Order: sequence, then C-alpha cells, then structure tokens
Amino acid sequence: MKSEYDFSKGKRGAGRPAPNGKTRITIRIDDDVLDWFRNQVEEAGGGNYQTLINNALRAHITRQQEPIEVILRRVVREELQNAAQ
Repeated sequence: MKSEYDFSKGKRGAGRPAPNGKTRITIRIDDDVLDWFRNQVEEAGGGNYQTLINNALRAHITRQQEPIEVILRRVVREELQNAAQ
C-alpha cells in the first residue's frame, strides 16, 4: 500500500449509471418488511429483492387503477368458486 495517493484527476459520481427506465433513490423501509422480501428471494433460490419490491409496487398500482366493475367480477367469481368447493 502506498503512503500517498494522487486523486487530483479523480472524478466523483456513481460507479455504474442506472439502466434506462430506472432511477437510483434512497428509501427507508421498515426492517421487517425488508427482511420479508429478502427471505422471499432466498426461499426462491436467489434473485434480487429490489426487483421483488418493484414487482409488488407495480402490482399494487395496477390494482389501484383497476375499474371497480372488474374488481367486483373477480371477487364474485372467486366467491362462487370457493362456495362450489
């Protein structure tokens, strides 16, 4: 290890730019929630917990945008199936 290093030509910034369509952010998530996502990935044999969180958020957004008629039809269908079993 050198006793001194020359950083005069160094550049600040992220090591790798985020892929197109992705934005790097800092977010605070409760420990138990983060642990749950990490455990899900581990149980699945690997992967990326951040992708799992992104998928969960996208599913929530999709459900929120779903018309009430579609939701009601799905619920009625599920209830009829459960009643038939």
